[in-house]
Amino acid sequence: MKVAFATQDCLRIDAHFGWARNIAIYNLEPEGFALDQIVAFEGDLKEDGDEDKLAPKLEAIKDCSILVVAAIGGSGAARVVAQNIHPMKVAEPEPIEAMLVKLQDVLKGTPPPWLRKVMAKGQARSFDFEDEEA
Repeated sequence: MKVAFATQDCLRIDAHFGWARNIAIYNLEPEGFALDQIVAFEGDLKEDGDEDKLAPKLEAIKDCSILVVAAIGGSGAARVVAQNIHPMKVAEPEPIEAMLVKLQDVLKGTPPPWLRKVMAKGQARSFDFEDEEA
């Protein structure tokens, strides 16, 4: 699964989604993780009520299952959720790799229902009724 991080320095989760200079996208599996790409953004990224500036960021994360940010506005969060991406907020800046290790540990165990749903993103749903008892 792909996980996106809002970051100013490409090392830490330290940016508001709308103001982020970079979105770092990683491939995450129970066995490990690897950087897929870093998408850089130019121009005036400060809060100004211009929702159109989110469009390139939303496009950049369209294949991701999780977005991890330091902060995100209500309308930005709604647009992320509308793309079936689960937004997560960190309480304070932390290293991207530390968060990847935490997520990887959860994947190795028994993921909570929200994460199982995220992991199933893009996969065909199958129903096996034969295992159910009458």
